[in-house]
Amino acid sequence: MKRLNKYLADCGVASRRKCDELIEQKRVVVNGELVQSLGYKIDETVAEVTVDGHQVKLANRFIYILLHKPKGHVTTASDDRGRKTVLDLVPNQPRIFPVGRLDKESTGVLLLTNDGDLAYKLTHPKYNVEKIYQVLLNQPISKKHISKLETGIMLDDGITRPCRVKVMSKDKQRVELILMEGRNREIRRMLQALDYKVSKLKRIQFATLTLTKLAPGKWRTLTKEEIKKLQTIVQRKA
Repeated sequence: MKRLNKYLADCGVASRRKCDELIEQKRVVVNGELVQSLGYKIDETVAEVTVDGHQVKLANRFIYILLHKPKGHVTTASDDRGRKTVLDLVPNQPRIFPVGRLDKESTGVLLLTNDGDLAYKLTHPKYNVEKIYQVLLNQPISKKHISKLETGIMLDDGITRPCRVKVMSKDKQRVELILMEGRNREIRRMLQALDYKVSKLKRIQFATLTLTKLAPGKWRTLTKEEIKKLQTIVQRKA
């Protein structure tokens, strides 16, 4: 028996967290019955599962794509406002989804996959997966504010986890932030709370993935070695 959210993730529907949302929204049916429990388990060998009326099945193979996200694309599988999404930049078959967030104006490393279990582990805070960002500020950052960032900033959705900060330029306007969580627009909100404006934001590393020789808007599939490294990281930190 397997939890329904994990089965949906394994089928490439979305991450486990997003699949929980689909269940809560009463969009998932198993053997003709609407599922309303997040802990629901199924026998994947015989169960017939549909999402929004469409049957889902286990993918024959997993796809892992590394994208250098450019500005102007939203990090989502679809957008009801008609904006360009990151999926417009990569092959659309089989179905894949972005792992984690980068807002429309941000750039950098983005993983897309149909491996829901790995996506869940790479984005869940308990696995402590590092994300490294380069940020350009509108003014020099102070030691006092660096200390606050490294302790935690209170936002409207709670205090942030401590991050690491490195000053990367003499004018102290270029900084590198290392985070182990990924809330919506987290870096921008953290810095805004300290009265800074972000001029540029680029994620240069996600777990073990970097943008070596990959131009903005371009993508490539991960190597077997890269996939194994990602799997090793989340197994070690579980």
